[in-house]
Amino acid sequence: MPLPRTFVASLFLFSLLLLHLVEAQEQIINMDGAPRPAPQSAIDCGVACGGRCRLSKRPNLCQRACGSCCARCKCVPPGTYGNLEFCPCYANLTTRKQVRKCP
Repeated sequence: MPLPRTFVASLFLFSLLLLHLVEAQEQIINMDGAPRPAPQSAIDCGVACGGRCRLSKRPNLCQRACGSCCARCKCVPPGTYGNLEFCPCYANLTTRKQVRKCP
């Protein structure tokens, strides 16, 4: 037995309303005054890590570690040292011995 058109139309309108409510809830959560994280855009890890590792005593090791961190986190902190608050994922990656992995 086929479903009546009114039932299908009602179901469609209900799903649109539910989608709208979910999006409105996300906006309310993001309006808590905290800065929104920057949208994840494509980053050239080679260039970003080149800048990060340019003063390193071991540039090849630094480039390799930074490259793997950048590939995973899609960001590299600015400057040659520190500034880890700009990329929390980068700051939280550790080795097996719980030593910070990213330069």
